[in-house]
Amino acid sequence: MTTHTLDHANDASGRHAADAHAAEVARGERFKFGENWRRFLQTMSEERAQTAVRSLRTMLGLEKLAGLRFLDIGSGSGLFSLAAHRLGALVTSFDYDSDSVGCTNEIRRRYAAGSNDWTILQGSVLDAEFMRSLGQFEVVYSWGVLHHTGAMWTAIDAALERVAPGGWLFIAIYNDQGAWSRRWKKIKRYYCSGPFGRFVVCATFIPYQITRDLAADIVWRRNPWKRYTEYSRARGMSPMRDWIDWLGGYPFEVAKPEEIILALTQRGYRLTNLVTQGGTCGCVEYVFRHDPAQADGRVAAS
Repeated sequence: MTTHTLDHANDASGRHAADAHAAEVARGERFKFGENWRRFLQTMSEERAQTAVRSLRTMLGLEKLAGLRFLDIGSGSGLFSLAAHRLGALVTSFDYDSDSVGCTNEIRRRYAAGSNDWTILQGSVLDAEFMRSLGQFEVVYSWGVLHHTGAMWTAIDAALERVAPGGWLFIAIYNDQGAWSRRWKKIKRYYCSGPFGRFVVCATFIPYQITRDLAADIVWRRNPWKRYTEYSRARGMSPMRDWIDWLGGYPFEVAKPEEIILALTQRGYRLTNLVTQGGTCGCVEYVFRHDPAQADGRVAAS
């Protein structure tokens, strides 16, 4: 495919993604993730960037990504695309949400202006033609994204197909809590139904969360303020933006760790790192490495 043809295909995919996204938001079928990330940019700092670099390096078990191709599926704020860029990767970022694409462009403008090693696109992981046009990458990264597509296992499969032989896949998928997960799905859909739904969900959950955390800190004799001031030290993120992302994050699917691990092992991937959630509702983080010697098959829907 020529460069001109590829650019045209990406432009067409971007327009289609933007139109489809707007229609889903209007129908109350999708959370506006990018709007949330725009608010996160108000708190973005060099310290957060450095924390994201450390987090990515630790999870992948690699000190540098020099010369490696890095694909960020659902780049959101662009923070971890920046982290990969700082580690020396040749970065391609894309998102389904126009505002998220704008956030990633803004992060690049602030921290990597003039870079020729960072490409930012708009598209959907469920768009097979768009995904094929990207090629393959030594590192494919998608943190907390594939379960918000409305077709999680298809999206996981699409991500796997972009991993070059011997490459890494780093994904985070919501933990399956059974009945609680089904309840959360209904809450998230209600949040996305309109302004009243957003108000009710936020007015109920956020005070409850703060009160519960405060009670736990008092019982365990911890400084309550540190919970929030030190929150960004893990991945460089913001508690309020993560809360809103959690409350409104729809579509919403979940998986048990064994479902993810067994499916990808059968596909020819070896688990190299794992961070679980101890039975809570958060995202389980998985890092897999492709073994070219093993037979390659498709991921079956759970």
